[in-house]
Amino acid sequence: MVFCTYRDPDQQAQMLSNLTRFANSDMSLGWRQRQEKLAALLAVFEQAATQEFEQAITAGDVQGKMRKYAHVLVSLDGGAKAVDMFIDSCPVVRERSQFGDPIYCLDGMGDYSFDQSYSFFAKLSTAFNEQVAIIDQVFPPSVNVLVPLLRQIGKVVIAEYLTVVFDEAHRTYVESYLKAISATCDQCLKWAKTLRPISASGHDFHEAVDEIIASIFQPHITMYLAEELSWFKKKSDAEVSEWERQLSEQDASMQSMFMSNVNRQADKRDFLTSFKKVVMMPVNVLPTFPKSSSSFGSKPATAKALLNGDALTTTPTGAAGQSQASTRSSSPGIINGGVTVSVNKSATLLPEPPTTELAAKAAIMKSRLEGIRSLFSIEVALNLVHAAKSGIERAAVITKLNGGQFMEQSRVQCELIFIALLQTLGMRHVKEGFDQAVDHLSKYSPSKASEHKKSSAAGLSPLVTFLELANVGDLIQQMLDVFYEQELVATKLTDRNDYLNPVSKEKKRFEQMLDTRVAAGLHKGIEVLMDEVEYVFATFQKAEDFNPNSSSSSSSAWNTDVIEIGPSETARRVVDIVSSHTKMLVGSTDKNMLDVFNQEVGMRLFTALCKHLKRQRISVSGSIRLISDMNHYHTYILTLRNKDLLQFFVALRELSQIYLVDPSDAKALAVIIADGERFKGIFRAEEVYEFAERRADWYSIKGKVERAMYGIGCSVM
Repeated sequence: MVFCTYRDPDQQAQMLSNLTRFANSDMSLGWRQRQEKLAALLAVFEQAATQEFEQAITAGDVQGKMRKYAHVLVSLDGGAKAVDMFIDSCPVVRERSQFGDPIYCLDGMGDYSFDQSYSFFAKLSTAFNEQVAIIDQVFPPSVNVLVPLLRQIGKVVIAEYLTVVFDEAHRTYVESYLKAISATCDQCLKWAKTLRPISASGHDFHEAVDEIIASIFQPHITMYLAEELSWFKKKSDAEVSEWERQLSEQDASMQSMFMSNVNRQADKRDFLTSFKKVVMMPVNVLPTFPKSSSSFGSKPATAKALLNGDALTTTPTGAAGQSQASTRSSSPGIINGGVTVSVNKSATLLPEPPTTELAAKAAIMKSRLEGIRSLFSIEVALNLVHAAKSGIERAAVITKLNGGQFMEQSRVQCELIFIALLQTLGMRHVKEGFDQAVDHLSKYSPSKASEHKKSSAAGLSPLVTFLELANVGDLIQQMLDVFYEQELVATKLTDRNDYLNPVSKEKKRFEQMLDTRVAAGLHKGIEVLMDEVEYVFATFQKAEDFNPNSSSSSSSAWNTDVIEIGPSETARRVVDIVSSHTKMLVGSTDKNMLDVFNQEVGMRLFTALCKHLKRQRISVSGSIRLISDMNHYHTYILTLRNKDLLQFFVALRELSQIYLVDPSDAKALAVIIADGERFKGIFRAEEVYEFAERRADWYSIKGKVERAMYGIGCSVM
């Protein structure tokens, strides 16, 4: 009756659908047989409509039979058959090889090619949007065909394509695998934004798309995040290990070069042979050796900074007799992610190595001290930071996927990469560099350093090189701070205010390690600086500076009444040495550390001056030069702006007045010695008395001074 009354397939489908709903209320006798007959009729009708719909798809009759029989099937039972058939016969699914071969995403070297995957998603987007237009024409708005089609495309087309890419990349080269995961995830998210929704897709279309993309990458996320962290650790360890290997090889080659001309057995034989000849020779035959000898007076070869990759060069002596050579070192260059030494092939021939063991060891020490500044490298730090930046940026893409578990996993992994950066750069590189620098500083001896006389003004002291190392360490810390703010805090991958966060803890640990190592190096550097100051005192301070009448030479006998005004050369040299080093810390270290450093340097200088004074003989005429020296030291301490430290040098300046008192006025000298307030409690009377004993005329006035101080020789009547 239905087919006789209604000739239109759509009307027939509607009537059959109504009969089906009506039959569900049939409870009378024979209802099961009637439902079976109706179901058989529906099956025949649905099969006929489905065949017509399939033929229309094959013929490409979108506006005709495809649209007609799609509506018929929708009216019959909701259109599930039509949707499944459309998806199965969709060219995007059936002809997926047209979008590209996944093998071509890797080139012959195993590197990932962004262009191939980009082309894949571009073609896929175009083909999908064409199908969207067909869906919009064929199916009624009540049927959501777009999301099921997209789910099938994600499962069959995209997932299969990416799985082949990922597996091949992981097998070939891990870094290509990491790039492929991140790049395709980003491209897939951008591809989702190009999809054109229709009215039938619903309001949750974009959420459904995000879920589909998340399901595509879900099987790979855990492995990818683990590989990302592992890859960074291996890369950073290899970078630092290569740097350490280069330094070790350079150090070994340096020692080999300097010790190459040293023959201990030959030296012993030559010395014994010469000694026997001298002993057996008559006394009047012994020659008078000149002050300078061409064979014994030559300076040991100057070692350039081999550890820094600089070429060894010799500079010809100018007209003034001064050779100019640059001692500024640079860090080894970076080639293909590794460290290599950049040696200047066009440099002149290397100088002759030292011929004695003492000279060779001195040259090795000097080269190591000059190489302190390159014990860790800003280039290595930059390489590690760039590697961490790449890893974090790749992992951060995963946070864009729909699903809280992906966001949390990738966020934690980004934090772990930064923690690994701090640990590798801090414990493996910076800490080791500072430890070696302190070790090299501890072996420094000013008396054995070559060309020491030039070091006071030229800044060749080992402390200078350590301060340059500290500047590099400070620069690395600032670089890490900027990286932390831009890559983690700004992108909300970590919370700066969460003090329990592992990143905050590790960052603070790195800063504490750096401060501790700098402090240890500065402590050792201060010792080296004071050793150098005491060396200058011992070698450059002349006895005539503070006691002009002590010179027995005829050239100075007629000039004993002339008093020179102004600080001595030794005082100028000491102030130049100390001030040049303290100024290097300005702007590169924390103010508190700078104040502590200046305080310690000032107190050590004060102690060294006190020891130095107790080794001198000071006359009244020489006290003018001594007072000038003390004023010179006092003026320098004023520049440090430390009131507590200044009091010591004020007391030292007052102490120098005891040498200006005339020998005839012993009572006034005794009053000065006993005046504790004059020295602000810094010097006790017993200590001032010890300094007074260094007067050149002390033994002639000692009795008078002691009688004035202690009343020796007085009697009670």
